[in-house]
Amino acid sequence: MFTRKQPHDTRVSGGDSAVRAADDAPVHRLDVADPGGGAPDPHDHHPPRPGRALRVGIGGPVGCGKTALVAALCRVLGHELSLAVVTNDIYTTEDADFLRRQAVLADDRIVAVRTGCCPHTAIRDDITANLDAVEDLVERHDPELVLVESGGDNLTATFSYGLVDRQIFVLDTAGGDDVPRKGGPGVAGADLLVVNKTDLAPLVGADVDQMAADAARVREGRPTILTSVRTAPAVTEIAGWVRDEVVRHALVAHRG
Repeated sequence: MFTRKQPHDTRVSGGDSAVRAADDAPVHRLDVADPGGGAPDPHDHHPPRPGRALRVGIGGPVGCGKTALVAALCRVLGHELSLAVVTNDIYTTEDADFLRRQAVLADDRIVAVRTGCCPHTAIRDDITANLDAVEDLVERHDPELVLVESGGDNLTATFSYGLVDRQIFVLDTAGGDDVPRKGGPGVAGADLLVVNKTDLAPLVGADVDQMAADAARVREGRPTILTSVRTAPAVTEIAGWVRDEVVRHALVAHRG
């Protein structure tokens, strides 16, 4: 240990296909995001090295379903890829313990980081503990994919690109349908935005279509997926996006 409309209502905007946003403007994929909203990342992009695992950061507010998404991705992708996971909690190892109880991976492929500080500090400002955890997993298991789950934080939380190669930011409908409109580095700049718990939208009065439209406006073509991890645990579109990134990463590393 280191010191979340119905299941078939899942929607995708952005990506490589000719999907159109709510304003009917074509949406396209941007491979390089500016997660800091203009602020320089203290750890710039580095080219993939041959044999280096793709590192995907998963961030978002408390209770949005990050750990449930990590568990779902491990279940879906664990049969085809070598995986490892790093979780972050401030004082506990609760998220890692949950993943181990769910038996989504072998216990020794899940490492908990107790940050003792605001979650964004450990994934962006001082990444030492997380980087040590990732490198320890890589040394022991040589995975193709490492998922790094942040502790729950606010809309400014982003990962350093010295720690991860790609970032997923998770929101949920119960957090308010105005959140995508408010933007922020996580919403606007993440490589993939996931709006989770669409099944709860009617119960909390959230307008999912408006959330999709607002996300399309602030994200400038970067993909957004609207889903419910609880009712659609296969997370088909999200897993597909991750697969594509693993393949792209491997090809770039091979050419390098």
